[in-house]
Amino acid sequence: MFAQMMSELQGHHLDAWIAAIRIDLLPALHAFANGLQRDHDAVRNGLTLPYSSGAVEGRVCTLKFLKRLMFGRANYDLLRAMALHN
Repeated sequence: MFAQMMSELQGHHLDAWIAAIRIDLLPALHAFANGLQRDHDAVRNGLTLPYSSGAVEGRVCTLKFLKRLMFGRANYDLLRAMALHN
């Protein structure tokens, strides 16, 4: 059911899912549900709203790659130029 909530943006079912998990006898899922409950508003919005941070995460990943690639080989100015070029 959680995968369906994620793929179909059905965040309004989150509270019912957490309640069902708390009744279940799987302690690993209890820990997961507790983590979701701690940041409930953000999780519900992530499962409901159509927005994605995928483009930003991809850019951050590219910048980290460039930094690792050039570690110890270049100064900050060259790293900055490479980041702006790519």
